[in-house]
Amino acid sequence: MLHREIETLIEAHLKSDSKKILLIDGARQVGKTYIIRHVGKKLFENFIEINMVEDFLGDRLFASTRTVEDFYLQVSMLAGSKMKDKENTLIFIDEIQAYPQLLTLLKFLEQDNRFTYIASGSLLGVTLSQTFSIPMGSIRKVRMFPLDFKEFLYANGVNEIVISSMQKKFERLEALDEPMHNKMMDLFRKYLLVGGLPDAVNSYLAVKNIQAVRDIQSEIHDYYAADASKYDDEKKLKIRRVYDRIPSNMENRKKRVIAQSIENKKGKTFNDYSDEFEYLIGAGIALNVQAISNPVFPLIESTGKNLLKLYLNDVGILTGILYGNNIRAILDDEKSINLGSVYETVVASELIAHGHKLFYYDNRNKGEVDYLIDDYNSLSAVPIQVKSGKDYTVHSALNTFVSNEDYHIKKAFVVSNERKVTKKGKIIYIPIYYIMFFNADAGRKELQF
Repeated sequence: MLHREIETLIEAHLKSDSKKILLIDGARQVGKTYIIRHVGKKLFENFIEINMVEDFLGDRLFASTRTVEDFYLQVSMLAGSKMKDKENTLIFIDEIQAYPQLLTLLKFLEQDNRFTYIASGSLLGVTLSQTFSIPMGSIRKVRMFPLDFKEFLYANGVNEIVISSMQKKFERLEALDEPMHNKMMDLFRKYLLVGGLPDAVNSYLAVKNIQAVRDIQSEIHDYYAADASKYDDEKKLKIRRVYDRIPSNMENRKKRVIAQSIENKKGKTFNDYSDEFEYLIGAGIALNVQAISNPVFPLIESTGKNLLKLYLNDVGILTGILYGNNIRAILDDEKSINLGSVYETVVASELIAHGHKLFYYDNRNKGEVDYLIDDYNSLSAVPIQVKSGKDYTVHSALNTFVSNEDYHIKKAFVVSNERKVTKKGKIIYIPIYYIMFFNADAGRKELQF
């Protein structure tokens, strides 16, 4: 079984006396159902699982359910013998977005307090925005992502002692020794190929066959695109166009979305595609990085509405699209191949999975900084520049950025393939794999040096 760090969160919540129902959000195929089922069966004698998409496509028992009593009645038809009491009965409502009214009903189920509940779904960001009555105060919504690099290390046999030792070195700004660095870079490059979708990771671990991994990634990528196309008949083509253009956008110098290029129509603006962007981001299949006009803490106050970067939610899908079955581009560090978009995708997915909101800085005269994140300890923005090649010390835009006293920058990071950890002025150079320790949720001390 793959180690998923969200398991600890789910278990702690279900063991707590929280009055809120835990709602796990995330893109399809990231492992939500599997991990909830695993924890639920471990903790509860009576585990009841109801998949609402299956019900929607089948008997539609819950299609008209609006009250707590009706809900209990329908559940009893499926698993009445397991409906005991709150301490030993967990009802898992899977794919809850199939019936949006059930999101509102969660509030009343929580108030009734007869059983323990957990729910999961995809497109919850979209569904909640369209729900008549959002159950504020009654749910705790947590987003789940594909395996991050740390979880990929666990899957490949790297144990907690090693990872904890690495994190301490990161916090002390110390480098790994060369053999360990080489091992981490080897696993990092394999992560670029395999990505973090559980089916792809399990296939890689079982057979080490890149064709089998690529087949899984391609199927899920196509499924994401087809699923988006079903969202709205009027918007389906535009949603598909925006999604399909993400890899090619990454190959452009600016990498940002150009509204006029989506349908090749002049005069189109971001406002014309706001619903499409909202869908892709809300579905979890695209990661968004917003432009910043005034890069000072807190960054959310200075976001630009008309400049946006989108990344695929899984780096393995991206490398499959870009390089197919040719693993040399990644594993052999081919000089002719620019891996900038691949490295940026990994950094985006790591930072978002670890609780950061992502921003970037782009100034026509001063250049671009790849990422900006908030540091709540120093009350300042932290710029991060991503380098995939040998010229990791060349970054004129970052130099200009950190020297601007109006921005109050305390520190900046450059992540690259370089093993050594060095500091030059405000800029700290670290190896790319240390990005797995930029955790915004677990005590932001990781960024405090």
